[in-house]
Amino acid sequence: MPITLQENLRGILYAPFYAALALGAYRREGVEVGFVSAPEPARAVESLFDGTVDVAWGGPMRVMQTYDRRPDCDLVCFAEAVTRDPFFLIGREPRPGFTFADLYGKRVATVSEVPTPWLCLQEDLRRAGLDPDALPRVADKTMADNAAALRRGEFDVVQLFQPFAEELIAAGGGHLWYAAATRGPTSYTSFYTRRTTLTARREELKKVVRGLYRTQKWLHASAPGAIAEVIQSFFPAVPVSLLQAAIARYVELGIWGRNPILPRAGYERLRAGLISARFVRHAAPFEQAVDNTLAEEIVREDPPALEG
Repeated sequence: MPITLQENLRGILYAPFYAALALGAYRREGVEVGFVSAPEPARAVESLFDGTVDVAWGGPMRVMQTYDRRPDCDLVCFAEAVTRDPFFLIGREPRPGFTFADLYGKRVATVSEVPTPWLCLQEDLRRAGLDPDALPRVADKTMADNAAALRRGEFDVVQLFQPFAEELIAAGGGHLWYAAATRGPTSYTSFYTRRTTLTARREELKKVVRGLYRTQKWLHASAPGAIAEVIQSFFPAVPVSLLQAAIARYVELGIWGRNPILPRAGYERLRAGLISARFVRHAAPFEQAVDNTLAEEIVREDPPALEG
């Protein structure tokens, strides 16, 4: 029976997952994987509990949120791919000496599609001694809408991921103020499933993790152009030159992990943001929400990089 794998939304930040699918990484390991998309990010978890999906990729944020809201939650993250925050603050004017205090008094728009970018940014503000609740911001517009509004001069700075950020920078319509990846490890995206599934289908999921790890090795040995070529079919509307530039910036920032082990430091940095923003009442501890045993086993095996 195939493993049904679900994405939460489409984004270049998930390049390792798309590359694994495009290169047949799981098939090469002898496991059949069916690929589906969640109806919307907030509903991604539902499919794991109703049994229509076996594994999802998404933020450990969703796992912590579900533990906070469902007494029957048994979700567990078991293979990380995005290990740093992939979002940017893009300003209408250059700001080479940017500090977080520069946001105050500006017209700011943050991400509405998913909560994690703001949860992490508001924690950055707190650690800089600032009050995020005192920052006026527009929080109900899409990234596409906000990018267009920046061009029109309606905002001073917007929070975006790729390719919106790269498109603005390339066109001269926006300037990089802050790359959130520079704060250091922040666990952003992993495979997660129910513990019952991890137990019942452990050998199959071990092959899935091996396929991901071999893809991670391929990705870190490949040029941005080669990565763009492999995942282009998932982004038919993005010009290949823009896709390549977006990938190159993500590679430079180190947002993609070199192995599938989810580090405690990255989880705790994310967890701190959820707690300080009062997004959850009780954030699940690392030991409850993360199981690195499969990833650690595969890393010890040290399989070769996938061939493109």
